[in-house]
Amino acid sequence: MANIEKRTTSDGKTSYRAKVRLKGHPLQSATFERLTDARKWAASTESAIKEGRHFKTREAKRHTLADLIDRYVKDVLPGKPKNIRVQSRQFAWWRDQMGSYALADVTPSMIAEYRDKLAAGVTVRGTQRNPATVVRYMAALSVAFTHAVNEWEWIDANPMRKVKKPTESRGRVRFLSDDERARLLKACKESNNPFLYPVVVLALSTGMRQGEIMGLTWDVVDLTKGRAILHETKNGERRAVALAGHALELLKELGKVRRIDSKYLFPAKGITPQKPQKPMDLRTPWESALKKAEIHDFKFHDLRHSAASYLAMNGASLAEIAEVLGHKTLQMVKRYAHLSEGHTARVVESMNNKIFG
Repeated sequence: MANIEKRTTSDGKTSYRAKVRLKGHPLQSATFERLTDARKWAASTESAIKEGRHFKTREAKRHTLADLIDRYVKDVLPGKPKNIRVQSRQFAWWRDQMGSYALADVTPSMIAEYRDKLAAGVTVRGTQRNPATVVRYMAALSVAFTHAVNEWEWIDANPMRKVKKPTESRGRVRFLSDDERARLLKACKESNNPFLYPVVVLALSTGMRQGEIMGLTWDVVDLTKGRAILHETKNGERRAVALAGHALELLKELGKVRRIDSKYLFPAKGITPQKPQKPMDLRTPWESALKKAEIHDFKFHDLRHSAASYLAMNGASLAEIAEVLGHKTLQMVKRYAHLSEGHTARVVESMNNKIFG
């Protein structure tokens, strides 16, 4: 609620100090020479706070959203190298759409309007953005707002907190049937690229992401113990990956003819002092193999889904699947729960037999 105090100095000058105090928000105050101005400011400020439009500091009026994004991209984003490529594109969109607005004028309703515009837009592939993509765009901007609140003190609150996020889908579960798997492996083995087959076998055997596989170097692979240590993963934690069966045998064969001019298991061609070491790009041979095998609606990442699905169908628990895939929680692997119903039934039957005889 608003409160106005009349003040008179020793020399007889009168001023009016307006205070606005609302639950959950810091006290706002300002001093005016005229009572009407004090009342007007108090009413406007109280209304702005209730509508989520008010920011305490002058910085909110001095800086635009473009200023906030530019500072975040320059000072904060370089410390998150894995996010630079994707988030740079996300921030560029927000900057282009809303960058000219002062932070004091960026409201939840305005962000919601541009959220809907983002959702209605199309990707570079000509498809409409899905809810998950919109959520990622919003999350990036929200983190930048949080920095502006906590560290830069440009604004008093994160307006994104009041903006509803789109509901994401339950998660894609596309995995290869036995027939599809046989056709794909045959096409990969017949590929002109000698690395395609072992890469795909490794993905199906371990559930590793494409970036994790292509980034493998010989110093992190122990063929004797049958494991690889991933030092850089999506969740930021080091992970040990078990190598077994056909995948391990393929890597042992690969190790016998490994190139001495590259540390990578699957290096690019033509490495010279002018061309630094880097993994091979398998996009073209991968797409050719899919076409030859007549497999549709399938992405490389679906090999990871396939590995998880095979684990579930062969009796692995959700906790075991999460450990293999490197997920911190079970939430990401619940999409495979329906595939392990037989295993669950056996566990419940075993428990009942034990306690009820």
